[in-house]
Amino acid sequence: MMKIKIDEDLPKTVGKLVREVFPDTASVLDEGLSGTLDPELWKVVQMEGRFLITGDKGFANIRKYPPGTHHGVLLLRPEFVGIPQMKQLTQEVLKSGLLGRLAGCISVASPGRIRVRRPVKKG
Repeated sequence: MMKIKIDEDLPKTVGKLVREVFPDTASVLDEGLSGTLDPELWKVVQMEGRFLITGDKGFANIRKYPPGTHHGVLLLRPEFVGIPQMKQLTQEVLKSGLLGRLAGCISVASPGRIRVRRPVKKG
């Protein structure tokens, strides 16, 4: 079962929705990690073996975080920023059934679309 971490920049509703499908979902806010700098948060997420769901575009940088070198990232990019839009986009991602298959990938979800950068196969 996939282990997930919800970044502090996302509303608590996102964590609640994800936790309904993936019970081993932790939240930066709930764990008292608010304000942790990105490099330190990244270390924690990787040490815990978690997939990160975030609104921070920096974590979707494929040069800094190449697919296949981590447990995965999903960047939520609604058309408009707000709790209802994040909730709707999260529900769309969960309904697609793709989230459980994005381990090791960098993915960007926007309304009606999920772009996935998978690890490069060698050999």
